[in-house]
Amino acid sequence: MSAGLRVAVVGGGYSGLAAAVELARAGVGVEVFEASRSLGGRARAVEIEGLPLDNGAHILAGAYRQTLRMLDLVGATGVLRRSPLRLEYPGQMRIAAPSWLPAPLHLAWALLGARGLGANEKLAALRFMNALKASRFRVAEDLTAQALLSAQPERLRRLLWEPLCLATLNTPIDQASAQVFANVLRDTLGGRRQASDLLLPTADLSALFPEPAARYLAAHGAFLHRGTRIGAVTRTDNGFFLDDQGPFGQVILAVAPYHLPTLIADLPGLRDLSRQVSAFQWQPIVTCYLHYGDQVRLPWPMVGVANGHAQWLFDLGTLRALPGTLAAVISARGRHQELDGNELADRIHAEVSRIVPRLPVRRWHRVISERRATFACTARLQRPPTATALAGLWLAGDYVAGDYPATIEGAIRSGVRAAASVLQATGDQP
Repeated sequence: MSAGLRVAVVGGGYSGLAAAVELARAGVGVEVFEASRSLGGRARAVEIEGLPLDNGAHILAGAYRQTLRMLDLVGATGVLRRSPLRLEYPGQMRIAAPSWLPAPLHLAWALLGARGLGANEKLAALRFMNALKASRFRVAEDLTAQALLSAQPERLRRLLWEPLCLATLNTPIDQASAQVFANVLRDTLGGRRQASDLLLPTADLSALFPEPAARYLAAHGAFLHRGTRIGAVTRTDNGFFLDDQGPFGQVILAVAPYHLPTLIADLPGLRDLSRQVSAFQWQPIVTCYLHYGDQVRLPWPMVGVANGHAQWLFDLGTLRALPGTLAAVISARGRHQELDGNELADRIHAEVSRIVPRLPVRRWHRVISERRATFACTARLQRPPTATALAGLWLAGDYVAGDYPATIEGAIRSGVRAAASVLQATGDQP
């Protein structure tokens, strides 16, 4: 390890904490600066009616190798419920993969045995996946997901491919990158059997990884500064300064890209980076929590809603021991934005009533809208690399160039990549 090397990480979300954990594991002195008192960034816990909930629900997959490795590293146990792939729209469609068949037989079994799909639709889905495999999951960079799926039967698109695309890319399919969607399908449905498993959080999003990561950092001599907002990064002959904090030999900026231009305004050679991230477009995620009596349960912990305002429903009684609490998630822009919170909750309640017989009157609801939840993952979007034009300054975040869209796995991969870049640049590779 380089004598006296100090690395600063700005941002205590998933990417920043992943970078800090990797650096601390390698014995590097690291300090994390987070503006909020709570950790997790755009995937964090919030308290509603005294319950530990989230600013938005997240679905993880067995293909999230770096996320699973990081959870294991920081000792986060019992925070995920793993089950074989199961996508269900009650009364409409159900696809369930067996746990006892290896890939790719598990996917063939799931598609051919799907309830609610006709023979032509099942075969079309298999042909679609086989064609992607034959092309090594490479498609034209300017192709949209809508164009990629155009030959698929309408019902199959509506109940399978389009919901998966929206859930992972959080971008309307007529704009979404077909290549990034193909990357997701490659690693999940096209990967090993366990890669397609659903991993549903049984803890709030701060307890899932950020708080265990904070404990890991404290145990390994790192410093985590909560409630410390950094206004600007500057550089002198002695190194980098974060306002009056420093000097640091290396800095990882793990903030949302819309905060980046202000942070780097006083640094040389970064105008192109500022222009690039300032041109990003954004997509919202809306989560509607509805609380009923303890007897209300969904037929499965996660179910889809066909032709509704809600897209997915989560039973937090099953997942989090919060009986009678449901989370309805809506990805990307859409007609739901024309409704106020009470109207939206009424519509979603009506949709739940088609799934849950004799649904009682809800006791309360809360709608959370993250207006800039993710960047719009559009075709041919140019995302910045980890390395900046300024030596010693690195980027981390789900928006940084990589195979994945704005997901927890994408954020953690980016943080790990930034840490590896620091270690390589300083000769501190473990």
